[in-house]
Parts: sequence; structure tokens; C-alpha cells
Amino acid sequence: MTKSATEIMGEIVAAATIDAVVAFKAASKGVPNALLRDLGAVHPNTTVADLPAELRAAIASGVRAAFTRLQKEGYVIAPAGGASPGPNAPPRPRPASRGPGKPPVVEVKRRPPGGGKGPSTTR
Repeated sequence: MTKSATEIMGEIVAAATIDAVVAFKAASKGVPNALLRDLGAVHPNTTVADLPAELRAAIASGVRAAFTRLQKEGYVIAPAGGASPGPNAPPRPRPASRGPGKPPVVEVKRRPPGGGKGPSTTR
């Protein structure tokens, strides 16, 4: 039976999560406090360089395994925008900038109801 890309990616993400937990445990060397410290140090702005070496290795092997599995299932891995350019292909053009004639984007905040000018003076 053929699996959809969503099913395959779900299995890949689950396997990568389990691999990450095992790598965290290996990095802590069996010390519960070290494991909690390493887990507590992960936040939304954590970079790969901030992670323990064991976890970085698990991520790298997981990514390789994911691409290999997708290719074995018959999916083609290509850069966004089409086929892979050759080694002598010119670089892709960058998206057009705003240009000198366009104004900057300004964020507008709404005032609270009643104008937001302080307490009402009506009696």
C-alpha cells in the first residue's frame, strides 16, 4: 500500500522526536538533574549550536534518514521553484525590493473606544 507524504512525514517527525529524547538522555549521562537542565535550556530562540553534541548528531542523522526515506518512497526532493539547477547555473535573482518611490510600511494601532484621552469630563 502506498503512503501519502503526510503519513510518511508524520512517521519521520515521530521518529525524530524519539531520537531527540534518547539523545538528550545520552547527553545527560544518566544524571536526572543534567537532563532537566538541558531540557530547560531549550526555548524558541535556541539554535542548533546551543544544543548538546549528541542531540546535534541525532538531528543530522535524522535529516539524512528523512530524505533517504522520502526518496525510497518515490518522492523527489528538489529546491523550491522547480528542478535542481546545474553546478554552472547563474544564481537566482533576488525578489524585487520596495524601491525608492514606495513608502515604508507603517503599523497603525487603533485607539480604545472613546478616543483614549483619559477619564470622561461629562457629569
